[in-house]
Amino acid sequence: MARDLGGAERFYGAVLGWTFRRGGFGRAFCVAEVDGVTVAGIGAMAAELAVPAAWTVYFSVADADVAAARIRERGGTVGVGPVSFPPRGRAALVADPEGASFGIWEGRALSGWRVGEGGAPAWVELHTRNAFDAALFYGGVLEWGNGGEGGCEVWYEEDQVVLRQGGEPVARLNSGPVEEAARRPQLRPRWLVHFKVPDLESAKAAALEHGGSIASGAEWGGHGQQVTLRDPDGGLFTLDQVVPDRA
Repeated sequence: MARDLGGAERFYGAVLGWTFRRGGFGRAFCVAEVDGVTVAGIGAMAAELAVPAAWTVYFSVADADVAAARIRERGGTVGVGPVSFPPRGRAALVADPEGASFGIWEGRALSGWRVGEGGAPAWVELHTRNAFDAALFYGGVLEWGNGGEGGCEVWYEEDQVVLRQGGEPVARLNSGPVEEAARRPQLRPRWLVHFKVPDLESAKAAALEHGGSIASGAEWGGHGQQVTLRDPDGGLFTLDQVVPDRA
């Protein structure tokens, strides 16, 4: 969600080479693509909302009401929704027991949407106090590892919980020094969105040139070269250097 939709398009177009098209939620929402692959959605925030601009990770669920009930039962909170977006589906904004916010979505997903570490242009990472406890919460809410169609596999690798789909890592859960009341948002429990770039230094320079800034203290896990930034609206995201495959 951005306060200036046009400004967000210009910023991310310059930094990540994204192109944009209008999505199915009206003129206040656009879909970002890279090399023909849908990677993100950006929505215009109502001017009267006193909330920070942010990237939000959404997880697909079969039933938003059931998922919301599971969140409450397991110590999480439901901030907004579930709200209907006819005819496409229903969504809610929620938070896990540590305060990391995320979204749930019941309905159709955009075709060609790809998230993960393989050839996909984006992946997601949870910064939390205890990755194992977080995996139990999210596994119960989102039915990770249930063996159903489109389900995911949960692995424990080098003190991280790794979520895989079709063998490809799509998300990581990391334990670390976070504090719910920390003044800097990058030090709070949170889902962080990573975007991959072929030239990290060039992308970082473009971000700074177009009104972005560097946010220190949000890089965990040792996934190669990366830098965490704020866009001009203050939204946090991380750039990762693409490591070319070796023959």
